[in-house]
Amino acid sequence: MPRYFTLDEATATLAVIRPLLAEIQEIRQAILEKQPEVWPVLAKAAGNGGSQAANQVETEFHRLNQLVHRLQATGAVLKDIDLGLIDFPGLRDGREIYLCWKFDEDRIRYWHDLDSGFAGRQPL
Repeated sequence: MPRYFTLDEATATLAVIRPLLAEIQEIRQAILEKQPEVWPVLAKAAGNGGSQAANQVETEFHRLNQLVHRLQATGAVLKDIDLGLIDFPGLRDGREIYLCWKFDEDRIRYWHDLDSGFAGRQPL
């Protein structure tokens, strides 16, 4: 059974989520920057020790995985790493909804139905 957030609870949880998401996005960027160097090495050297860059990316993937699990442990749902999009399960008029927040937003201002996604965001 999902945890349902009130707006106040979701807002309070942002204090935990913001630094996690900031680090997730930093790691994502570091991985993307190493992609041209690492992908060919990974394709050729799977199981052969790879390279220093490949080892760094592996470490970054491990850290990324840990951070995503910590974020998910709050009950929030990471919808899009690139956008920094987080949904908080909630209830509105007795039905399940998501309170929707994006990393560059100062606070939670939107909600949407479970099946409408980001495109269906509506002001609170």
